Amino acid sequence: MTATPTLAWIGLGAIGTPMARAAAGAGLPVTAFDLSSAAREAVADAADTAESAREAARGADVVAVMVATPAQLDAVLFGEEGIAEVLTAESTLLVMSTVGPAAIESAAQRLEGRTARVVDAPVSGGTARAADGDLLIMVGGAEEHIAAVRPVLDALAANAPVVGPRPGDGQRFKIVNQLLCGVHIAAAGEALALADSMGLDLAQVHDVLGTGAAASFMFGDRGRRMVDGTFDDVRSALTIFVKDMGLVAEAAEEVGQEVPLAASAQQLYRRGSELGWDRRDDSIVYEVLRGRPA
Repeated sequence: MTATPTLAWIGLGAIGTPMARAAAGAGLPVTAFDLSSAAREAVADAADTAESAREAARGADVVAVMVATPAQLDAVLFGEEGIAEVLTAESTLLVMSTVGPAAIESAAQRLEGRTARVVDAPVSGGTARAADGDLLIMVGGAEEHIAAVRPVLDALAANAPVVGPRPGDGQRFKIVNQLLCGVHIAAAGEALALADSMGLDLAQVHDVLGTGAAASFMFGDRGRRMVDGTFDDVRSALTIFVKDMGLVAEAAEEVGQEVPLAASAQQLYRRGSELGWDRRDDSIVYEVLRGRPA
């Protein structure tokens, strides 16, 4: 492993793109791939691009994967053009997606015989912090494997604590994170929907309550979008929380833990999905609660 690892970046979505650009901006040699040619073109000024995930991953010291779902991770690794075929004992797979512990543990098992170097590192912080290299990254994996990806983590994160020694441990932390975020967004939507129903000035409610004990990051951030109605300015799509609250429910069921607030929030995101709003900003839960078309 060189002091400055070569980095393959797979997945150039809303948060993957600024992360890849931040890594390149920190001096890491990045080769990026996404199924979307437009997404590849959008980072071509900062990174090399490849025509396939396998091409990007071949020979890279670190292969970072930033896709949306467990199925997408499986396809990237083991699909018809999967990168597992080109990973070697010297390759370190850095999974930065939120896919749940089961998907990470399954991937690590299936990669046995090719590489044992798997680091689980889901992220939190949003697109603006991703662009600034200011994310929280929750890292699970063996000490020596984390050391191999530390230059990447340092380029992307303000804080990248090691939360466990196994791939999957980072996902467990992220599930707790997403429970909190999902419930807080739902609570912000419910509070503002009630305020609107009572005839209050939503902008004033947001401004006043955002300075007191009821303040939270999600009330400040998503609440502002709810007040402004900027549901087409997609910072985080509703479909992400449909998926993530499902992962919360699966994890809770596995350990027999009751999560009534998360379950209620999950139903709210599902209602938005049933209305066809998967690709709208997740702040649209406000409109779900108000029962209005958006």
